[in-house]
Amino acid sequence: MTEKKKRSFSLNSAFAYKAFLLVFFVWFILACLVLPNINTVVSVFWQEGQLTFEPLHKLLSSERAMKSLRNSFILAPSLSITVGVIGISLVLITEYFDIKGAKILRLGYMTTLIYGGIILVSGYKFIYGSNGFLTNIFASIIPNFPTDWFEGYWAVLFVMTFACTSNHMIFLRNAMRSVDFQTVEAAQNMGAKSWYILRRVVLPVLTPSLLAVTILTFITGLSATSAPMLVGGTDFQTITPMILSFSKSTSSRDLAALLAIFLGVATILLLLVMTWIERRGHYMSVSKVKTTIVKQKIRNPVANVLAHIYAYVLFLIYVVPVVLIILFSFTDSATIASRQLDFSKFTLNNYISVFTKTTAYRPFLVSIAYSALSSLAVAVIVLMACRVIQKRYRFANGLEYSLLIPWLLPTTLIAMGLITTYNVPQFYMFNKVLTGTSIILFLGYLIIKIPFTLRMTKAAFFSLDDSLEDAAKNLGARTSYTFFRVLLPVIMPTVLAIFALNFNSLLGDYDMSVFLYHPLNQTLGVYIKSLTDSQTNADNTALTFVYAVLMMIISGVVLYFVYGRGNRDKFDKQS
Repeated sequence: MTEKKKRSFSLNSAFAYKAFLLVFFVWFILACLVLPNINTVVSVFWQEGQLTFEPLHKLLSSERAMKSLRNSFILAPSLSITVGVIGISLVLITEYFDIKGAKILRLGYMTTLIYGGIILVSGYKFIYGSNGFLTNIFASIIPNFPTDWFEGYWAVLFVMTFACTSNHMIFLRNAMRSVDFQTVEAAQNMGAKSWYILRRVVLPVLTPSLLAVTILTFITGLSATSAPMLVGGTDFQTITPMILSFSKSTSSRDLAALLAIFLGVATILLLLVMTWIERRGHYMSVSKVKTTIVKQKIRNPVANVLAHIYAYVLFLIYVVPVVLIILFSFTDSATIASRQLDFSKFTLNNYISVFTKTTAYRPFLVSIAYSALSSLAVAVIVLMACRVIQKRYRFANGLEYSLLIPWLLPTTLIAMGLITTYNVPQFYMFNKVLTGTSIILFLGYLIIKIPFTLRMTKAAFFSLDDSLEDAAKNLGARTSYTFFRVLLPVIMPTVLAIFALNFNSLLGDYDMSVFLYHPLNQTLGVYIKSLTDSQTNADNTALTFVYAVLMMIISGVVLYFVYGRGNRDKFDKQS
């Protein structure tokens, strides 16, 4: 082949590759990210060929719907306050004040990272519920103690408060480490008291990150699912459980879609506020030679004792559910039903049942398959997108912004969009009905993980040295060869870490799964919820505990893989 033909072939291949990417991403963005959400709005306000506001009237006249809205807007600000107070306390305990056993305390406070969602709420219900472990203890000590005390608004707020502090531990911890100790020391030398330094020097550095996580907490409160469903009782149901209830009936599906739209609008507005806050800049202390923060001793003896008591009480609240779940997972059904630990009744039968009974291990395998395939597909799509962004193709900016759309929308709205759109054949989805099939949940998982994966992978791409690609090009290597043999091996550790994080978060998913799962292929989160509903069956509770322990092990391994000693610094730098 002559040099001219080689060049022509190379140009034709490059053109075909760009054309394929353009067609694929246009189809993916329209079919999965744009049209379903547009169709949700259209299906609500455009019925029988004309504009209508009848669904809005139905919503306003529905006492259940309006009550769920009120409850959500009660929960969201309350949760933002309680999570903020507890979250800041945890960071100060572990990073700022000299508290004995801080490393152990930090591990306890971070336990919500290894189990969460439906499993976490189930654990708290087992401890504090009407026949809970601690409830029975309280009832035996306190006469006429109400066994249904852990139900409703306060129960939901309690569970979600301790479930949502992990963001503070991750983001505020890094912000705390950016505080310049020389500034603190200078303030001390000028006679400033500890409280004044904390309020005027330390907390302002945390403010931007604190405002961001507060808004994220507010959004979490608005879209709360697991906690209201399990411990909210009949009197405190929020928007998302109500959407789920309405979506099960065709006559009320428009109400479900309208509530989802309302939740989406609120989420977008709050994220815009967060973006505005971030653009205002950051407060930071400046000195000629920056030094890391030194933990401050609490000089007042009474305050020091109270701080230690407070720290260890919080530690117990976090750790007790984990410990009891692990211990009871090794006991028989009678022991679980009695809520009284008997070390003579320890057994491995619960674990044997999970690994030998089809009905028990099938949901686990289904979730593993969904999580692995979705995480793999997300990684492949995002790698292609990042390559487009890195090469600065003409459609790169539009592609990047489009793939971030799911970040603006709540999971509920995305799920409702897929349900309403693919309940009928669509030509751009090969004239297939997807609602009620196994494929639609795969699409849901794929969509919700795109933004996070894109942000992290893009950071890895742009950390690459341009000289690597230039050298390969000068040696005559094709673009595809350069990507697969030179660039991809360098960023592969980050890609694998992101894959692991996505896999971990999807494994126990309930919020998306409950809307889109196939009845014959129940995911682990949905199955655990069904087990939790059968409160009288101790065998079901035992299975729930075994699943929880297995999830803890998998999550712990994943987190060590991502944030372990060998990978932590590299991953944090790229992200």
